[in-house]
Amino acid sequence: MLRNVVALAPPGVAPFELGVLCEVFGIDRSAQGLPTFDFAVCALEPGRVPTSMGFALDVTDGLERAATADLVAVPAYPRDTRLPEPALAVLRAAVDRGATVLSVCSGAFALGDAGLLDGRRCTTHWMYAAVLAERYPRAEVDPAVLYVDAGQVITSAGTAAGIDACLHLVRRELGETVAAAIARRMVVPPHRDGGQAQYLDAPLATREAETLEPLLAWMVEHLAQELDVASLAARAHMSARTFARRFRAETGATPAHWLTSQRVLRAQRLLEQGDEPVERVAALSGFGNAAVLRHHFLRRRGTTPQAYRRAFRSRVSAPVRDSRPA
Repeated sequence: MLRNVVALAPPGVAPFELGVLCEVFGIDRSAQGLPTFDFAVCALEPGRVPTSMGFALDVTDGLERAATADLVAVPAYPRDTRLPEPALAVLRAAVDRGATVLSVCSGAFALGDAGLLDGRRCTTHWMYAAVLAERYPRAEVDPAVLYVDAGQVITSAGTAAGIDACLHLVRRELGETVAAAIARRMVVPPHRDGGQAQYLDAPLATREAETLEPLLAWMVEHLAQELDVASLAARAHMSARTFARRFRAETGATPAHWLTSQRVLRAQRLLEQGDEPVERVAALSGFGNAAVLRHHFLRRRGTTPQAYRRAFRSRVSAPVRDSRPA
């Protein structure tokens, strides 16, 4: 269970990326029936920590606070600065005891220095991906994705992709309902498809049409229907070929991939919040039957719909208590 969360604040820490961790894990949302995390920001040594923006933070906790954390997160910091060995040891110890480590943007370089990217797929901001791959040749760097979940090691791309990674971890550990509620409070999408390839430094293509956002909203409202490219293209007043190209450009995913992701999210909510049989959940979420739902759910979430329901129905409103020793 994700209970005890620590964010490291190295010298030169990026305030926005640190703020992402504070926003997701540090706010008390118990009034909404949501879990409350035992959250702390830790400095390499307690005291004043300079940020990348010229102001400083007063941090009272040191590295020892991370010794029992379920999640140790590293926000962006100057990538050419190697963290001292005690900080790297904290990251290695977290993985050794079965906890999770997560990096935002250039925080991936701390995981690399700790040896935690060796043999693992990972990512960072697209501007730094080549440097990360060169510095840690045993890492499998994917520059096109928003985040990578490699089990105990989660890495995210630049800046706002840290939100995606954090919400993914909440979804993985506490369920879709909790992740969606936190996202709603933050006024961000609970799940974004595609990757950071959409944001690479490249000339902008000529705009062919208005945004597909109204159509995307309509698709979410009609997931139980048969939604093929031809009918969606007609609804958008485009040829099928133009529609497919525009859809990928705007969402970073194919229509089929995007629809499957949205249907899995709908199935998660239904499994968490209701008692409908799995066959009915499959129909309501657009998969047609339980076998198809099971296939896609297993591929996307690594578990079966029945196992997911057993694991998460009791967690949705359960408060998370302080797990530190008294």
